[in-house]
Amino acid sequence: KGTAEGGYSALCTSAPLVRQYVKDSLTYIFKHVPGLGGVFTISASENLTNCWSHYGGAGCPRCSQRTAAEVVAEINRTIAEGVWAGNPDAKVIFWDWGWQNEWVESLVSLLPQQACLMSVSEWDLVVEHSGIQTNIGEYSISAVGPGPRASRHWAYAKKHGMKTMAKVAFNNTWELSAVPFIPAMNLVAEHCRNLTAAGVDGYMLSWSLGGYPSPNLQIAREFSERKDGTVEQVLAKVAQDNYGAAAVDDVLRAWGRFSAAFREHPYTGLYTAPYQNGPSNPLYPAATGCGATMVGFPFDHVDAWRGHFPAEVYAEQFAKMARLWKPGLSDFEKALGRQEEAGYLARLLEDYTIAQVCWQYFRSVANQTRFIIARNALAAEGVKPEERAKFAEAMRKAAEEEREIAVQMFHLSRRDSRIGFEASNHYYYFPLDFVEKVINCEYILQDWLPGVEEKLSIVTTEAQISAKNSH
Repeated sequence: KGTAEGGYSALCTSAPLVRQYVKDSLTYIFKHVPGLGGVFTISASENLTNCWSHYGGAGCPRCSQRTAAEVVAEINRTIAEGVWAGNPDAKVIFWDWGWQNEWVESLVSLLPQQACLMSVSEWDLVVEHSGIQTNIGEYSISAVGPGPRASRHWAYAKKHGMKTMAKVAFNNTWELSAVPFIPAMNLVAEHCRNLTAAGVDGYMLSWSLGGYPSPNLQIAREFSERKDGTVEQVLAKVAQDNYGAAAVDDVLRAWGRFSAAFREHPYTGLYTAPYQNGPSNPLYPAATGCGATMVGFPFDHVDAWRGHFPAEVYAEQFAKMARLWKPGLSDFEKALGRQEEAGYLARLLEDYTIAQVCWQYFRSVANQTRFIIARNALAAEGVKPEERAKFAEAMRKAAEEEREIAVQMFHLSRRDSRIGFEASNHYYYFPLDFVEKVINCEYILQDWLPGVEEKLSIVTTEAQISAKNSH
């Protein structure tokens, strides 16, 4: 028994008996399932898998006498030994997720050279939007890696003679997981070019989300096969392969606009904001008091969505993304008009649908945020009558746009069954959820908001009478 946490304890990997159990188990598996390609390890993550995996090794009588680097390196070595005893040709990849900076150089020097070190490429990048800086601590397409953390860790690995891998998410991320891929192709190509220049030996390309065949993954393949390829060359080839020569120029312009728009993603509230449920999230005329759930229901919990961005700035950032994205849809429409070959035309229509969904999402996040800002302001004490009218009008505009978006999303989601689906959450919504959203918006526009405005009118009239009598 090792470190205890929350009523559970880790098996202590400093104990020889535990390491023998781990090694023998893996040897058995790799002998009896010879087709297995290998393993990758996560040794400091959600689960208490060793005494230092949650940084609590001081609570173990054995591991407290050793450094975290020694303990974590030892269990990784044990796993590798077990795998290779069962199949010497199997690959072993050590993922540095959760490793503390002060561990890494020493830890890597204790790992077997024939294994590979994997890092999340874009971690620790600093990006700035609307004058506000954000540190990237998850997968991101909007922020182009590699970042300083991965570069530093890969340098340690290369110095030690190990191979390196980039853990990336090139189809989609929690920035928007409800589409099969985000068509920000220039950002993906730029990232691939940077990784090629950095000399990484491989990619791990997906997680539970983003497992679809796509132009994004073709970009990664092209850079793997063409080490001297440029962003422009690869994008042109991928566009022609997918949509035909007649559509290339328009598609490239569209991708450029989409990439410029997506680069503006404020990268906050990844798990809590309406980036997954998107326009299916209702507008709430009264505060729910419900906290946003992890990639589940955002409710009206704007403070969980916006992170360290002021709510108004956060809403404007998504409105900006929508404005920048929209001209790319026009470019895609031009490509549709130029292409007559049936196979290419079908692919263009399919991917145009995905691009439209992305645009509706950006608009909707801005609308939802602005509706809640105005709703909360309207309910505050001491608000002047003219300001109340302004807030009511802001809610009306947001609800009208959300109704329009819901109608569009009903048709778009019926057109492609992948829209709204993510493997670990299944469907965030079905087409009928957008019928409910239309009803929700109609209630606000036809019932609730007129009642609010009538009340405002009475309050305003009473205030005017009172002011006149006072005068």
